[in-house]
Amino acid sequence: MDNIVDATGLSCPQPVVVTKKALEQLTGGKLVTIVDNEAARDNVVKLAKSLAMDVQVEQQEDRYHVHIYREDIQGLSRSADEKTAVMLFGDNVLGSGERELGEVLIKSYFYTLVENDTKPRVLMFINQGVYLTCESSPVLSHLLALEKAGVEVLSCGTCLDFYQLKEKLCVGTVTNMYTILENLMNAERAITF
Repeated sequence: MDNIVDATGLSCPQPVVVTKKALEQLTGGKLVTIVDNEAARDNVVKLAKSLAMDVQVEQQEDRYHVHIYREDIQGLSRSADEKTAVMLFGDNVLGSGERELGEVLIKSYFYTLVENDTKPRVLMFINQGVYLTCESSPVLSHLLALEKAGVEVLSCGTCLDFYQLKEKLCVGTVTNMYTILENLMNAERAITF
């Protein structure tokens, strides 16, 4: 019999939180998390993939059933050798002080990051930082190049909604605070701007 988590009606990041708690109790087999929106579906799928678990999604009317499989579930945290740098951007400029200078610096920073041999594992954007991942971003081409090079680009869904930018997102994917926190806590190095 499947273990089932009904996360319908729960706001972000609760579907991910209840799924992770259920997975921690599971000793093997399958867990099915039921959600009622695409963002929750995608976030639960990302959780499963980040834990190296097989996942399938089945749509049933207005619900998504996320089937998560693993033969033997042991330890849900990443091993130390998988951890690398993650970066968190809370503004669409770099530094404090004159915004005009900050705009120049952010462009220079991302240009340099693209050219650098060492890349972060994840770039995360919150608050006004989400403007950098949307239409008209002065660093959009750099972010697309970083994504193509394997860097994960994540934008806070609550922030995109607040600034009415969700439809203008051009690079990466929408995420939640749970995933942002997990990335920061599991990183070998967390760099915030």
